[in-house]
Amino acid sequence: MTPHTRLLAPPLRRALQLMSADELAELLKVSRRTIRRWEIGESRPQWGAMRMLELELARPGARPDGLFRFIDLFAGVGGFRRGFESVGGTCVFTSEWDRFAVKTYQANFGLAEGLVGDIQLHAEDETPDHEILLGGFPCQPFSLAGVSKKNSLGRKHGFLDEAQGTLFFNIVRILKAKRPKAFLLENVKNLRSHDGGRTYAVIMGSLHELGYRLHERVIDACAWVPQHRERVFIAGFRDEVDFSFDRLERPKSPPTLSAVLHSSDEAPEPPYTILLRGRTVVNPKYTLSDHLWKYLQAYAAKHRALGNGFGYSVFQSHERARTLSARYHKDGSEILIAQRGQNPRRLTPRECARLMGFDAPDSVPVRIPVSDTQAYRQFGNAVVVPVVEAISREMVRALYPESTARLIDPVVRR
Repeated sequence: MTPHTRLLAPPLRRALQLMSADELAELLKVSRRTIRRWEIGESRPQWGAMRMLELELARPGARPDGLFRFIDLFAGVGGFRRGFESVGGTCVFTSEWDRFAVKTYQANFGLAEGLVGDIQLHAEDETPDHEILLGGFPCQPFSLAGVSKKNSLGRKHGFLDEAQGTLFFNIVRILKAKRPKAFLLENVKNLRSHDGGRTYAVIMGSLHELGYRLHERVIDACAWVPQHRERVFIAGFRDEVDFSFDRLERPKSPPTLSAVLHSSDEAPEPPYTILLRGRTVVNPKYTLSDHLWKYLQAYAAKHRALGNGFGYSVFQSHERARTLSARYHKDGSEILIAQRGQNPRRLTPRECARLMGFDAPDSVPVRIPVSDTQAYRQFGNAVVVPVVEAISREMVRALYPESTARLIDPVVRR
């Protein structure tokens, strides 16, 4: 914004905070030069243009509070949302079918925009307008039934036909109907080899057929959080933009588990931690019982003898963990924490939240209103928030180059 911008009429000043000059010119049906003349004070906008702008800004869902609007599909507990809110986005639509995940999501975000449970029952034309679509969709094989039928009728078919009937197709139909500027999708690394590579080929082919420019990268979150967690991210843009995964901002030094484990001087948080003789300690219920610890050791020894790699992993505070999975609630064997003179213990749900980047030092801790079992599932299925933040920052730089100054001091996360 120029020094003159603060002297502009309030609707114009707010619009220039929320959208680029080119977008504003398109909205008001004036030239880019006219917008520039208004900014520097060479001319004043007509009353009709300002009234039109007031009505547009007052319209529900029309860039209500942020630089851009986004929708959150297969939302889980809101990892994507936290990342894109941190760079000035506003969520205008959420979809998540798991009732326990919805409980956690609502406890942290309120769901003022409403919620759709089963996205398959949602009509795409009822989706609010948005600039960015986000989704961590489940991995499914693609059926050949629809393609076989078209072949029998002698009709042409493409990747979009093959995607029908899958949860991924719900993303495709919304992209096709609403044509947002960009999208970001996330899935497990093995998506690329799933079903002999066919699943990934259909996904990428479907997105290409929609006309989006695609960028994909497998990213290990260990640069941001103390766990090795490889996930594939697919970023798509409606228009040609200057985006690159190579420019993601990474911390100078990778963190270790000491950054997420409970410390003796933090405030106790029952039931995860308790106060014992003036010090905060992890609740003993997270320490493995003698029976479970003996079982895990025997199971690991059995598979070592067979030449398999199955077993438990015990970590010290100066190390980085394996991938936190949704099955962590079963026995916690993939990430156990060493304890002096005791059996190892599981991570607490609070530590899992920190391990996934939900509880950054400058943010309000995520509320966890569900049982340990559900919390472990939810964080094990989540995206790593600081990874999403890094990608969102690069995407918004590419989409809104005139507004990148706003990214220097990002919105504080909830």
